[in-house]
Amino acid sequence: MPGIPVGGQEGRDFWCGGRGDAARPTVVTAGSAVAAVIMAAAATTSPADKERFICIYPAYLNNKKTIAEGRRIPIDKAVENPTSTEIQDVCAAVGFNVLVEKNKMYPREWNRDVQYRGRVRIQLKQDDGNPCLPQFPTRKSVMLYAAETIPKLKTRTQKMGGSEQSLQQGEGGKKGKGKKKK
Repeated sequence: MPGIPVGGQEGRDFWCGGRGDAARPTVVTAGSAVAAVIMAAAATTSPADKERFICIYPAYLNNKKTIAEGRRIPIDKAVENPTSTEIQDVCAAVGFNVLVEKNKMYPREWNRDVQYRGRVRIQLKQDDGNPCLPQFPTRKSVMLYAAETIPKLKTRTQKMGGSEQSLQQGEGGKKGKGKKKK
């Protein structure tokens, strides 16, 4: 007879019908009944549901942030100002099921610029609870991989190469002007 009140304080106690037998009913208070409903709802949702994907904000991987500001990996492994699209590119390339939510922001992020917006959702586990990719069993392993791979992206390496070339051209022009003055 689950759900039948057992008496007690103003009808706030319920018989759970769990492991107890008919002689000793299990009593669950109203506060823990809510927790039981929430746990049951979490157990029925599949890890493959989009709401169950893990969230990675760029602040988690940013070496400009402190731990209090939201960085979740060691500073020597973190990346300078990663974007949500870079995290998406890296994770999609390795084979993860990835979603980007462009308008979401990390709650601790005070800067509202477009550069700092975005949240990446990644499917970490399959329906049966096993990891989608065996080399990435935890969210931390995914974050460390993304931080390790983002500096190797073509967009990052081309930006660095282009700035070095412009510096060399500028220095060459200054030397030429110095020779003309003599």
